[in-house]
Parts: sequence; C-alpha cells; structure tokens
Amino acid sequence: MVQRRDIGSWLEGTPDNSGQHWPGERLGKPKTGPGSMARPGRRLAALLIDWLLCYLIAAGLFDANQMAILGIFAVEQMVLVATLGYSVGHRILGIQVQKLDGGPAGPLAAVVRTVLLCLLIPAVVFDVDQRGLHDRAMGTVLVRM
Repeated sequence: MVQRRDIGSWLEGTPDNSGQHWPGERLGKPKTGPGSMARPGRRLAALLIDWLLCYLIAAGLFDANQMAILGIFAVEQMVLVATLGYSVGHRILGIQVQKLDGGPAGPLAAVVRTVLLCLLIPAVVFDVDQRGLHDRAMGTVLVRM
C-alpha cells in the first residue's frame, strides 16, 4: 500500500527551521559530524570539483566537447561511487554516498543515481532531509565522513 511518506516529503513544504529538527533526523542521522547529512554547499562544491576535473580531461582528449565532459563525468561517478562510495570531489570535501543502513551504495545504485544526476532535475529537487530525488530513488544518502 502506498503511503504519503513514500511519494516524497518535499510535498510537505519547507523544512522546519526552529532548531529542533535537522536534515537526516528522520533517517536516524546525527545533527553534525561524521554520518550527518552533507549540506547543499558541500555537495555543490564537490560537484564543481568533479565537473572541473572532467572538463580538463575532455579538454585534453576531446577538444572540450560537451558530450565528452558529460560522459567522463558519468563514468567517474558510476565507477568511483560503485567501488569507493565517493567521487574525487566527494573525497576532497569529506562526503560519501551510502545506503540508508550505512552500507556501501553498490553498483546498481551508483549507475541509476548517476543517470538521474546527469538529468539534473532529480538532483535539484530535494526533501527536508536534503536528499535529491536521485538519492531517494536508490535509497541512498550523501553523508559526511
């Protein structure tokens, strides 16, 4: 049976900023420190680092072709998240992709998450726990290491 919480808490409105609740509380994540939800600024900075690295590789090998940049980015995300749990940008900023239970994301989650991330919209629509639709779809979270 489908319940309201299954279709997305982003439908519930803006997050409660009273200071009593924090992103990831409903998921059992701590407010701060290791295991806490990675905040949007850190996630965006990691994305920019990854994109810049992919741009540099594409500039050297493919004359900075936009599709090459996207392809290199997708391969980087799929391979590194599936094997290590983080991309280069994630590692530099101390964040990691995990399953809700704290285990590794795994190959299937990495591939589907990356495809949705490359579509952009699922990554910029997120819920009160600051999980994008791409993470919700695969039951993953981006947490601080």
